[in-house]
Amino acid sequence: MPFPFYLAMPTPLRLNRPMNQPDYSFETAAHTAGALRVAGVDEVGRGPIAGPVTAAAVILDPARIPAGLNDSKKLSAKRRDILAAELHACAEVSIAHCTVEEIDRHNILRASHIAMCRAIDGLPSAPDHLLIDGNMIPRGLTLPAEAIVKGDGRSLSIAAASIVAKVARDAIMRDLAQHFPGYGWETNAGYPSKSHKAALLDLGITPHHRRSFAPIHNILCKDI
Repeated sequence: MPFPFYLAMPTPLRLNRPMNQPDYSFETAAHTAGALRVAGVDEVGRGPIAGPVTAAAVILDPARIPAGLNDSKKLSAKRRDILAAELHACAEVSIAHCTVEEIDRHNILRASHIAMCRAIDGLPSAPDHLLIDGNMIPRGLTLPAEAIVKGDGRSLSIAAASIVAKVARDAIMRDLAQHFPGYGWETNAGYPSKSHKAALLDLGITPHHRRSFAPIHNILCKDI
């Protein structure tokens, strides 16, 4: 069930947090302006040449914020797994994807934004304000929103979204690796590592490779 929110909330101080780590100041500003439910939104998987792009939207309970939230790229896989489990237990979390086919049909930026919108729509309760990682607001959003460059390292809600999205997408890639062994997706998550690109030449292209991305497109052109 959705947790309660209150108009009066303590304002966390940046000085009490280590430097270069996210805090709750963006969320507090939104609460002060009248928003009760503030969602952080982030995506993972723009750079891989295989697999979906995944987005998450997270509304934190201000009274139950897990310690150690940060940009998912700055955390170990074990730490991400622990924090993701905590977030699923104490926050409102929604995860959504855009398929390889959708990435190729639109483009990776648009597909990322579509996944973000799906994640927002999937929240148990509609948010009043959105904190979006990056420098663009996804097209079509009707909710009040602000884009925050490098938001996963600045906002706790966006950091939370980056963690649950990363954990969810990595799990998908590990599962796909069982069905398509040899590409190293269980470790490279579909990114174009040297071994992954070598496997493309040895094993060929799978249905889960993004054909609009240069490494895949170039191989396909050669085969014509």
